Amino acid sequence: MTATQDPTNSTGPKSGAHAIPSYLDPNNIGPYEIYLEQVERVTPYLGKLAYWAETLKRPKRILVVDVPIHLDDGTVAHFEGYRVQHNTSRGPAKGGVRYHQDVTLSEVMALSAWMTVKNAAVNLPYGGGKGGIRIDPRKYSTGELERLTRRYTTEIGLIIGPEKDIPAPDVNTNPQTMAWMMDTYSMNVGRTATGVVTGKPVSLGGSLGRGDATGRGVFVTGAEAMKKLGMPMQGARVAVQGFGNVGEAAARIFHEHGAKIVAIQDVTGTIHSDAGIDPKAALEHLRRTGKITDMPGTEEITRDEFWGVDCDVMIPAALEKQITLANAGQIRAKLIVEGANGPTIPAADDLLAERGVTVVPDVLANAGGVTVSYFEWVQDFSSFFWTEDEINKRLDRIMSEAFGSLWDVKERHGVTLRTAVYIVACTRVLEARALRGLYP
Repeated sequence: MTATQDPTNSTGPKSGAHAIPSYLDPNNIGPYEIYLEQVERVTPYLGKLAYWAETLKRPKRILVVDVPIHLDDGTVAHFEGYRVQHNTSRGPAKGGVRYHQDVTLSEVMALSAWMTVKNAAVNLPYGGGKGGIRIDPRKYSTGELERLTRRYTTEIGLIIGPEKDIPAPDVNTNPQTMAWMMDTYSMNVGRTATGVVTGKPVSLGGSLGRGDATGRGVFVTGAEAMKKLGMPMQGARVAVQGFGNVGEAAARIFHEHGAKIVAIQDVTGTIHSDAGIDPKAALEHLRRTGKITDMPGTEEITRDEFWGVDCDVMIPAALEKQITLANAGQIRAKLIVEGANGPTIPAADDLLAERGVTVVPDVLANAGGVTVSYFEWVQDFSSFFWTEDEINKRLDRIMSEAFGSLWDVKERHGVTLRTAVYIVACTRVLEARALRGLYP
């Protein structure tokens, strides 16, 4: 069958469409439901490629593993681990690994699917993947986390590899985690395989610029959106939810370019200051005290009050399902730049659009991380490494060009930027699927 043939003469299969897999609860699908609704919304724009749309709704491969380790007290503990490969039509799966006590299969499925869209949106030669372990890493020692990482890597080792599936850091994982994963995989295959993961320490084949890459991408796409909306950067009031790797870097770079950070929220609390907050000072305070609150020159506000802060730009950079119908109406920002994955539920997205709020979606805004991961992967294959300035220039160009082309699609179709991203990304994925056909 060619890309243009449609034997059913319809927009999808005549039977079995939209069936919920048996391993998900149809009454509580979880985060994957957000992704499914996003695909439903874009399907009318796919033309004859909509024949293949069900491909987008079903992960290619799901691996659920038991991860047993010896704890420091001599007992054995078992943890639930996942690796999901959503789609590999355009290249090997690519996506992070998160350690969090609330990780679920539905969440990892959604994250892997968003990686498929994200990679296609900025035209990287990857499909989408994601991994996770149900654990609160704050309760375990470094040695226990190392044993956990090595056992998990061994359990998923049969489906990962430099040309199969390339993990990276995500929530509560970092370059050290990737070093353990790379070493474990390398020991199992009998050779040093630096390209099996990205986000590694530079001394082990990591890339310069990777640490700030996601936050930098948030800034670049946010700055491009501000230009389109006629919003000056100097003095722009920015509120940031989440002060981990992404939120901290985004806040710092916006601050360095003249914006004013007026609110920061993290797991420890929320601070506000009309005069502005120095992100570097906030990070130093957080590291010294273990909490963001009680920082000199700021006032503590409630978590709910954060959403109503007077600001021009809001950056949700924590977890999914943060902007809901309960708080979307309170948001005073003209622009939302999604640093987190899936922070806005579809119904809230609609409300924001009705109110004239522009949203730069996660699958574009936070693609800086995977873009520099791609650079790292390429550098590992060639054993030739670029300077940080070269990395940043390449990243800025890819992100700004992608934003510009996607904004044009938004204007041409009269849709939200999120729908425009899905139109382009899903078209690219399904064109590859159609051209490759089904085997056997």
